[in-house]
Amino acid sequence: MQRVNLGKTAPELYKAVLELENLSQQKIKQAGLDIGFSHLLKLRASQINQCAFCVRMHTQDAIKAGENIDRIALISAWRESQYFSEKERAALSLIEEITLIAQQHFPDSVYEQAAQVLSSDEITAIEWVAIVINTWNRIAISSQYQVAP
Repeated sequence: MQRVNLGKTAPELYKAVLELENLSQQKIKQAGLDIGFSHLLKLRASQINQCAFCVRMHTQDAIKAGENIDRIALISAWRESQYFSEKERAALSLIEEITLIAQQHFPDSVYEQAAQVLSSDEITAIEWVAIVINTWNRIAISSQYQVAP
């Protein structure tokens, strides 16, 4: 059965999410975070949510932004890898906790660890990236956006 395409049936709401996306990217730039790494953050959330459409898109976006192919390949196993800095690890922890918020809420310990290495501007930008990508994942999954070879 064909599902409703939320972007086509409610374009004004879709445009509002696009505006959130644009604003969150501006916040990433203002915080001095790397745009390529922001795609890795989106990729990681999309992997957790099992959003094939977004996994593919953010893999391609990360490559276009100059991200290292090893970092892209290892993002799902970032804890076991030496490819990510302390700040990037804190950002990945934040992304994962916000993505899994319904399962385990957002432990103070994760936030406190992040706050030791990230500025409040960086935390704000990362949290908005998490909120927006999780919104996109839900739009793509519920509308069954197709991923064709």
